[in-house]
Amino acid sequence: MLLRATAVAIVCAAVLPGCVVPPAHPPQPAPVAEVRPPPPASGYHWVHGRYVWADGRWVWVRGYWVQD
Repeated sequence: MLLRATAVAIVCAAVLPGCVVPPAHPPQPAPVAEVRPPPPASGYHWVHGRYVWADGRWVWVRGYWVQD
């Protein structure tokens, strides 16, 4: 019986470290109200700002203009 319990413990110790579940992120905050500046020239479109998960927290990435 002791041998069986030891074998089960060894198997669990070998298998469980691979079962890492990352912590759940807190919900995203409300979007930041951005003032869209005028486009740099015609032929540009606006990419809205968004939150990204970085360093264990939500970080706002500002919107920007990109050329079509």
